[in-house]
Amino acid sequence: MKKIIALALVLSMVFALVGCTAGESKKEEDGKTVLTMWCIATESDANRPAYEKAIAEFEKAHPDITIQWEAFENESYKTKIKAAMSDPETLPDIFFTWSGAFLGDFANAGNVYPLDEAYKPFADKLPEVMLSNATYNGKHYAVPLTYNIVGLFANMDLLAQVGWDHVPETYEDLTACCDALLAANIIPFGCAGKENWCVTEYLEPIIEKTIGYEAMTQIMLGKQTWNDPGIQSAVDTFQDMIKKGYFDPAGAALGNDEVKANFLAGQTAFYQNGTWNCGEVNDASFKSAVALFPVMDSSKATYGQVIGGPSDSLAVAASSKNAEIAAQAAFELGQSICHYAYLIGSGLPAWTPDYDTSEVKPLVNDAAAIVAASDGMVLFGDTIMSADPANTYLSYVAQVYGCEIDGAGFIAGLAKDLQ
Repeated sequence: MKKIIALALVLSMVFALVGCTAGESKKEEDGKTVLTMWCIATESDANRPAYEKAIAEFEKAHPDITIQWEAFENESYKTKIKAAMSDPETLPDIFFTWSGAFLGDFANAGNVYPLDEAYKPFADKLPEVMLSNATYNGKHYAVPLTYNIVGLFANMDLLAQVGWDHVPETYEDLTACCDALLAANIIPFGCAGKENWCVTEYLEPIIEKTIGYEAMTQIMLGKQTWNDPGIQSAVDTFQDMIKKGYFDPAGAALGNDEVKANFLAGQTAFYQNGTWNCGEVNDASFKSAVALFPVMDSSKATYGQVIGGPSDSLAVAASSKNAEIAAQAAFELGQSICHYAYLIGSGLPAWTPDYDTSEVKPLVNDAAAIVAASDGMVLFGDTIMSADPANTYLSYVAQVYGCEIDGAGFIAGLAKDLQ
């Protein structure tokens, strides 16, 4: 893991998924090969411009190939791609995926085309360690795009109004800051209750900073029980923050786009989400900063432990009739998407930059510095876990945010349902 972190420092400084209905590439009347692709780069997604530029660049370089792509909202896409795996002929040639067990389930079922041969010409530009989360039984199955962690974004103008010139680095200071914000009629946090993955962006850092990244990894992988008193304490802490009014109550009915828009409009002081948001936050009208959630138990965790890693990727369907062409395209698109995403601030580079990076946004460099200084990480919970356990986990996360169960109910329920 330290190798990944070190490489991320060195590196620091494609897609709206195309979606024809079948996995078979077709020929247009003019003889062009059509490759279909699915992704999550919707119109409101921070990566949309990177996908658009990468696809246009690819088609210009390959006038005999057309990329037909379609983008889907994050949560609906997870359902769509999992459903398509049960009927592989409906898969597109290229599809966006998260690495870890999310992709591993598809690869182990034989639905993903191995990319080892296609990778060879790109090995000098894409360190193999960046493919580690998408490698199963010794074979590579996806092209990594960007590298991201969960960051704590702050509106420093709002914090300044209540006497803070830095992001709080201890939990005691964070609660004092939130109390001061509430006293000034400023909402501390916004969280999208309609999208469970957004809730995990808050809960998982608290769990990690309570029990440590090593224990959390083992639990997420199903190698240790969820019946852990540290996790119970972390959930109770999260709910205590909710009950104190630190979270915008309207957020329970909002999606991520709306919650992020509220933060960018200066309506909340903090927004905890992926560092793919660095570009948008950097360009907001207020002074901003990115940091990490504070340590809860210093005997088990450190400030530099993070949630994240190289996860966003492109894969090729084994059912594709032009799998070799699609594999080559996936690498070219992946490199280009990474390039543009890094420059616009929607992700740290998994590929070694071979271009001018002098215009990289300051907040992106700040996030890269956090990664470089990190000393442990856990991949995002709903991707490190296989599909069924992840769905069960997310259902319990939703109940936590709705205060339907407490910490004791959370660990007891997951221990019973997953182990």
